[in-house]
Amino acid sequence: MAKSGLAGRIPVVGDRIERRDKDVVAVVKLHGIITQHASPVGRGVLNLSTVESALTRAFGHENLKAVALQINSPGGAPTQSGLIAERIRQLADEKNVPVIAFCEDIAASGGYWLACAGDEIVAHRTSQVGSIGVISGGFGFTGLIDRLGIERRLYTAGQNKARLDPFSPEKDEDVEWLKGVHEDLHGLFAEWVRERRGSKLSAERDLFTGDVWLGQRAAELGLVDRVGNLRDVVSERYPDAELVVAEPKKSLAARLGLGAPAAAVLTALEHRAAWSRFGL
Repeated sequence: MAKSGLAGRIPVVGDRIERRDKDVVAVVKLHGIITQHASPVGRGVLNLSTVESALTRAFGHENLKAVALQINSPGGAPTQSGLIAERIRQLADEKNVPVIAFCEDIAASGGYWLACAGDEIVAHRTSQVGSIGVISGGFGFTGLIDRLGIERRLYTAGQNKARLDPFSPEKDEDVEWLKGVHEDLHGLFAEWVRERRGSKLSAERDLFTGDVWLGQRAAELGLVDRVGNLRDVVSERYPDAELVVAEPKKSLAARLGLGAPAAAVLTALEHRAAWSRFGL
């Protein structure tokens, strides 16, 4: 593979780790919804399984000077967000290299959780950053099945086994339980942000309300360190380094566009809604 400088095309590596004489800054693209479910549609999905090989390749280069996380995600599953972030920190500590997170269109909710895995966070002035909160949603079909004359039959052992069943009437105590789970997750999210950002966070306002800020304001509030972009920052810090990109793998179903039509449509709608909350 021909080598190229910062002004040229960014080379993409495959599964094998290529030997290079030049210094390397490895770029890991983290683009998409964070979810444990594979998807044949949408802008891609992120979970520990899909990103593991890309992270391993990125941190495995000889002459590695830094790893850049190129983040464009509206968030998703908190557990997968945490697993990916923890894996990044584990590899960074093992290899003793700095990690710089670059926010593109959006690094919100779980996307910001990933950004906090960086030793430094850089956002474009138009990036949307933050959304430190928890959200979940669903549908209730009780009215529909009544109109269709369908009888719901559900059998459980354990009084709370069928909480929030979409085909049964919603119960106040189930909603309160879910709110409690949300509060616990929100606390863990805030704890992670404080751990990673520390005294950089502004005391000017509450940053954990789920609000989103553009890049410059996010820098003023301490959610990011500076406004900029990957090319400029890497050129400034590592002028002689070569940029090499490692991308998460897509599943075979995603590459071929395969999947159950109904499931694919529902997944596409869910993903579309996640991006649309931020006008994207």
